[in-house]
Amino acid sequence: MRDNPVLSESLEVFFGEGHGFAVYFYLLIILAPVEFLSLYLPSLDAQMWSGSASLFKVCSVTALLLIAYFALRVANQEFAPWRFLTTRRWVREKGLTAATIGKGQLTFLTVHVVFSVLLCVPFLIWAAAIARTSPGRVTGALLLLFFYALSYSVWGLVTLVLWERRFETRQVFIRCFFFSLVLLSALVYLPLNPVAFLLAYLGRQELEPLTLAGLRWSATAIHFAFHLCLGGLGLTAYLWALKREVAL
Repeated sequence: MRDNPVLSESLEVFFGEGHGFAVYFYLLIILAPVEFLSLYLPSLDAQMWSGSASLFKVCSVTALLLIAYFALRVANQEFAPWRFLTTRRWVREKGLTAATIGKGQLTFLTVHVVFSVLLCVPFLIWAAAIARTSPGRVTGALLLLFFYALSYSVWGLVTLVLWERRFETRQVFIRCFFFSLVLLSALVYLPLNPVAFLLAYLGRQELEPLTLAGLRWSATAIHFAFHLCLGGLGLTAYLWALKREVAL
């Protein structure tokens, strides 16, 4: 995998040339004040949000939204887009296959998500210590952050391949996609929403099961099935679009 030129290019642009440092700066510069203010400022809903007991919940939700959102933008190559070769150039000039390009882009996206989660770990551990959150819950929250980020961000790769030469179209689509999906999931069936599920998990609350065709379905099972389908459909669409672009 180290010999993959697509992965090497992404690592060089983000870490070698430093174009990706802005992403991690934005992530931390937003998370840090939220953590500080949520601890020291009063809230409209004191029972749920204010004070040390809910600090880890606030920080986890903030990290979830930030990591997933920026992962979508990274997958969409919104940072230093002029430094990345297009799919057609990889194929025509470098002779790469769709499989090689796909492995490189997916691996870099995974590396970025892991690095983003690790950057948030010190803040989350500090918040967990103040809120007296168990290590098991902290570990579970970190795994959920990783899971959600990959489930959503793979759609950034879909837009990248479908509209590679339409930068503005890609930007508008992924923002509408992300925020609409988060809002609609809460309106259609609350346990589908990642924020609601994360809060319920950290608060040890039971989510209302879904009753369909006379059967009661576990809210947890429905939640993970939905996000696995979301990520799976995104991955399938990405691979299809990539093969289509290479064949043109």
